[in-house]
Amino acid sequence: MSRNKIAVVFPGQGSQRSGMGKDFYENIAVSRKTYEEASQALGWNVTDLCFGDDEKINLTEYAQPCILATEIAMYRGLQFLYGFAPDYFGGHSLGEYTALVAADAMPFAEALKTVHARGQLMQKATPPGIGSMAAVIGKGLDADMVRNTLKGLPIDVANINSADQIVISGHADSMEIAQERLMQATAKENSLRFVQLNVSAPFHSRFMDTIKDSFMTILNSISAKLNSDNAARVTSNFTGCFYSGGVSNMIEKLVAQLSNSVNWHENMEILAEKSHQIYEIGPNRPLRNFFRSIEVECHSITTFSAAKRVFA
Repeated sequence: MSRNKIAVVFPGQGSQRSGMGKDFYENIAVSRKTYEEASQALGWNVTDLCFGDDEKINLTEYAQPCILATEIAMYRGLQFLYGFAPDYFGGHSLGEYTALVAADAMPFAEALKTVHARGQLMQKATPPGIGSMAAVIGKGLDADMVRNTLKGLPIDVANINSADQIVISGHADSMEIAQERLMQATAKENSLRFVQLNVSAPFHSRFMDTIKDSFMTILNSISAKLNSDNAARVTSNFTGCFYSGGVSNMIEKLVAQLSNSVNWHENMEILAEKSHQIYEIGPNRPLRNFFRSIEVECHSITTFSAAKRVFA
């Protein structure tokens, strides 16, 4: 573990909530300006969705840019008020884009437009009602065991969140069979729980393959604005390690993330190895418990008052 090194992590889709970031908007000018930048880049009022009760906040194409805008508004506010300057960056799924923006590897405006398009593509990849995702929760889960148990089913391992949680993703009508198989495979040594996720498509599965070419075209269109040197401080969900290589390699990893497992457990381990303090910034704090599973403390900042407590 390195001394005096700081890492920051950002949660992804599912962390959105009504009113997210409003206290930063009201108290810090740079945070307010960040929301204004987001609205200008996207051509619609981001604060209306983030601060109001519009159900569109839960639609993938809107949730993704709204979460990213909120997390960057919070991050910039902490930079301004407290001189917050992390050495390493990580993000879970969508949060990887926030991490790239925070590390100055991807411009904010381009990231917003990219994840907005990403959300639209992901939503259109499968017809409504076809896809489903579920969290499998139990002690000492092994991703390879889960994959082998699900062989032959239209279900993939989407997220390896911790040793105690793996998310599976695929066809809704095969989820019950998948759960039965996993229960049988672990009956002697484990008691599993299954939590259905409130999503409208099977993210991070083979069913996202159909949108990879379109998404690569979008990323290639902003390739000149990407900084692969700065990305070397950001963890890749696809590889589980820090980014390496040039811009084309960076784009390939972001495209691969669409239809492959999010190796968050590996991301956490490498960030913990490099850092002595880890902070989670976002509208909710799902990543804190994942870090606890590897016995690492993660300070979560979800509100302006929480930031004052943490940095006081």
